[in-house]
Amino acid sequence: MQVKLSIQEKLKDLRVEKRLTLEELSKAIGISSSALNNYENDDYKDISHYSIVALAKFYNVSTDYLLGLTENRYQQLTPIEELHLDDAAIEKLKSRRFNNRLFSEMICNPAFDDLMSDAEIYVDGIASMQIQNLNTFVDHARNEIIRKYNPADNDHEIKTLEASHISEKEYFTSRIHEDIDKLFLDIKENHKNDSASGSTTPIAQEITKDMEEMSQFHGSPEEKQIILFCRRLGINYSKLSQEEFKTMIEIFKKSPLMKSPINQRGKKKHK
Repeated sequence: MQVKLSIQEKLKDLRVEKRLTLEELSKAIGISSSALNNYENDDYKDISHYSIVALAKFYNVSTDYLLGLTENRYQQLTPIEELHLDDAAIEKLKSRRFNNRLFSEMICNPAFDDLMSDAEIYVDGIASMQIQNLNTFVDHARNEIIRKYNPADNDHEIKTLEASHISEKEYFTSRIHEDIDKLFLDIKENHKNDSASGSTTPIAQEITKDMEEMSQFHGSPEEKQIILFCRRLGINYSKLSQEEFKTMIEIFKKSPLMKSPINQRGKKKHK
């Protein structure tokens, strides 16, 4: 989800975060403002080793971060055992089988704390005794009413007490589901205008391009589906003969997804 920044973008972001002008930064680290201005220019690539080290020290970030070798600003020297990650967890993170950047964003989201808290309560059975006590109290009240008043089977109070039983599994499933919904809705909201978020595969890029081109085609929705189908199979739709086109129409008519009739004049609507 995180966008990878160039060294020039990182230098400018760091300066802006500290609310410094180029002149103020120049006085602080002893590098000319013109050179600093060049360093923040996308077209400028020749940044000296001395300047990289000086800027990294001033901004309290690692040189690896400025050089693009890592997206972590600070050098992490935390021993693995302090993170309580076993070998399997470490291998999982290193495998790149899922989006580690998204995982990192999940952990940093405030809603993740609620998720982990509720998950720990459920897994460790911390609330089990309280829920059992509540259910026992409800059962006791129900039995006392039956013993004293012998109500009918469809008695409203008895039915209400029966419905008041709390299922530990259902309760925590609902709680955890709410936590997960909140977590991912918040992350999605943060990235609603971020077209560069996520890892886009070549296939996804091709399909996106095809869909954009289809939106420009002046024909029926069914014709657009046929054209998209042809593109995915590498068939040049515009070079289909009239007979081939009719045959394809007949094939697509057999699909239950084609609920409306396909425009037979679609052949004339080629771009």
